[in-house]
Amino acid sequence: MTERFIGLMSGTSRDGVDAVLTEIHGDGTLQVVDHCQLDYPEDLAQELATAATTETLRYRQLGTLDARLGQLFARAVHALLDQTGLAPTAIRAIGSHGQTVHHAPDAEPPFTWQIGDPFRIAEATGIDTVAQFRPRDIAAGGEGAPLACGFHAMQFGATDETRAVLNLGGIANVTWLQPGQPVIGFDCGPANTLMDDWNRRHHSTPFDHDGAWARTGTPDPELLTRLLEDPFFRRSPPKSTGPEYFSPGWLRRVGGDRLDRVRPEDIQATLAELTVEGVRRALEHLHTRPPDRMLVCGGGAHNRHLMQRLARALPDTRVESTERHGVPAQQVEGAAFAWLAARTLAGESGNLPEVTGARGPRVLGCIIPGGTRSARHASAAP
Repeated sequence: MTERFIGLMSGTSRDGVDAVLTEIHGDGTLQVVDHCQLDYPEDLAQELATAATTETLRYRQLGTLDARLGQLFARAVHALLDQTGLAPTAIRAIGSHGQTVHHAPDAEPPFTWQIGDPFRIAEATGIDTVAQFRPRDIAAGGEGAPLACGFHAMQFGATDETRAVLNLGGIANVTWLQPGQPVIGFDCGPANTLMDDWNRRHHSTPFDHDGAWARTGTPDPELLTRLLEDPFFRRSPPKSTGPEYFSPGWLRRVGGDRLDRVRPEDIQATLAELTVEGVRRALEHLHTRPPDRMLVCGGGAHNRHLMQRLARALPDTRVESTERHGVPAQQVEGAAFAWLAARTLAGESGNLPEVTGARGPRVLGCIIPGGTRSARHASAAP
């Protein structure tokens, strides 16, 4: 039997929410059917950036953010339904990752915090909603991330070659898929989060389109060396991180006076190179032989400069977008959470203990019934 699921993903770039419509078949295979994206209003994006990089936040501010995001996620679902002409009753469930405001698997006790009120999503859409995927893995002693590796293995694994799936969101994470071997996956460092912030500081655009600005600069070897000396890059997996760690404050603290002595465009080029070098070192840490093919997803897959630098750094690997393998780059992570929602409803585990370090497989998330009403009234705009 084939059922439809919607996956909602708002990543560490904090640029908006992707709603991905999928069909999941009885044998577990998945097909992406449609997609829409709602950008965050500028004020909301800024509040989220502040929430992710500050240690102090008022309860009222955090509660309001949670509610506004839940409303926006529900609007994304309605926009996707309107786009496809489907009724809410045609959807089995929604899988919502939420927006991470703080991820601290190394805290005592460890915790992770995603907002985007799933009760509002279920109430506004009338569709069963699965959310809060990360905390169960954290409670079981894991990192709580990355969680898309099982989906990557199912969707993109091959029997005749070794592949790496690289997600370039705000943070970069890699999934290693070697035939006949356990799946390996972990965060390998910053991707878009630092580049986007540095670009916003010097331009009126939210990101460096195609890496055009970075292309005009030259990576600064001294600054790059300082940044790569961070202990995170030397840690063995399982490991995960977020923009609360690789923050503008981190860049200022580690880069020090070098940030004042290097041209802004050279810093942007250095940050692009930091992403590439973090990925290269991660793969080197895994195996001496590079993967035959690297499938790139996330917003960074659209950055031609970054893709070219990756291809240059990995000359023995074919670097290409996941779109060539059936799922457009911007839709992979949303599809993954549709798939995870299906597994939760089926009572099947969603984490990979060998990836996250959890004590064992766990059914992830909580299920919020949506009710039977058609709920054609989208929530008010945030």
